[in-house]
Amino acid sequence: MSAIHLRWALSLAARRAGLSWTLTSCREKKGPLHGPLTGCNFSTEAGETPPAAAAPPKKKKKQDPLARASIGSVGRKIEQRLLQVIGEGGESLGNMHRSNAIRLMDEQGLKLVLLDANADPPLYQLMSGKQIHEEQLKQREKQKAKPATVQVKELTFSLGIASHDLSTKLKQVQNWLDKKNHVRITLRSRRTASTVSLDQTLKEMVQQMPVTVGFVSKPTVIRDGRAMCILRLPSAKELSEKAKSKQSPPPPIDATPQRSEPEALSTSPADASKDPAQQ
Repeated sequence: MSAIHLRWALSLAARRAGLSWTLTSCREKKGPLHGPLTGCNFSTEAGETPPAAAAPPKKKKKQDPLARASIGSVGRKIEQRLLQVIGEGGESLGNMHRSNAIRLMDEQGLKLVLLDANADPPLYQLMSGKQIHEEQLKQREKQKAKPATVQVKELTFSLGIASHDLSTKLKQVQNWLDKKNHVRITLRSRRTASTVSLDQTLKEMVQQMPVTVGFVSKPTVIRDGRAMCILRLPSAKELSEKAKSKQSPPPPIDATPQRSEPEALSTSPADASKDPAQQ
């Protein structure tokens, strides 16, 4: 292939790619170039700006699952052909074709909202934008009111645990309780200490915690050589009772001696010597 044909082929390929390239410098030899073209530099034409680099895609922000609306307008994209439609006021409009439902939606200036996709036929309702917003707020409140799943953490103590190790593990228990988890504590005894009251020992270990705790399951012996309890955060009632027990002082003791009745009625000899008339 001659040099002219090779240059034409390169320029044609560049134009098809959307660029206009020209040969700026090549090894020029007298006569046609044979073999592969080497040592050639390519550049854009004068006044032509190179294509801009593609901007990196923007990262999507993570949305709160509670903020995602589980109810909304389906627009005009309805897969089912036959629908069961409810009016804006809650009245049943019966079954109708999707084209009729869309026409009714446009006439009334409302939006179609899917209520139950598992119904036969699927249940839709005509709603205004205000109604949709109110339903979304109600569903968010219901999701917030649902109790969260409680995790149960586990720790095992040995009966001969050192005081430093015990305080470290009790701090870990407190951290788990602060995160609203339940903690299952198992006390394991040695064979030579089988006569020790494990449930009472476990209770005394829990009482060493600096905070008040509640019990899902109080310390009990589950089998030979093992005792178990499950801790939780204390309720408001338990905290108030604990505070009252600390604040209430013991009843005062009255040290004033009380005279007996005969002593109160007794009279001195001086009073007895007085004339009854003078009294």
